Amino acid sequence: MTRVAITGHRGLPPQTLALVLHAMHAEVSKRAGADLVGVSCLADGPDSLFAQLVLGHGGRLIAIVPARAYRASLPADHHQTYDDLLAAASEVIELDRDDSDSRAHQAASLRMLDIADELLAVWDGRPARGYGGTADVVAAARQRALPVTVVWPPGAERP
Repeated sequence: MTRVAITGHRGLPPQTLALVLHAMHAEVSKRAGADLVGVSCLADGPDSLFAQLVLGHGGRLIAIVPARAYRASLPADHHQTYDDLLAAASEVIELDRDDSDSRAHQAASLRMLDIADELLAVWDGRPARGYGGTADVVAAARQRALPVTVVWPPGAERP
């Protein structure tokens, strides 16, 4: 079994998301099969795109829910996607937190790393803009000697 966690920047422009989706598709295809398990917090952007790719390639999904207020903190237009992916998950791990804040998000990311064999990071290589950002998750994975594959295709931009 290969358990792959995902982290990535939210709020990417559509052109960048298209490039990222293509690159993530290639990465998931390399690992495709019944042994593939994606681990995701199912946020809008790379997290949910990755989860959809894993399921579409015959893999299983483990969802990590950072806090009880997490769904409400996501954009309203993402709620249906989140609900659908949560329902499709073979396992849901809910952290015992109320507020969906940066500490809860980092705790969820660390929980993902606890059960992952590797990390896929949609990351521009820059420092995190706030605690619990993509760079923090990559740093935590590297501290644990967890393999990290960075996905940031040529032409990708972060606002």
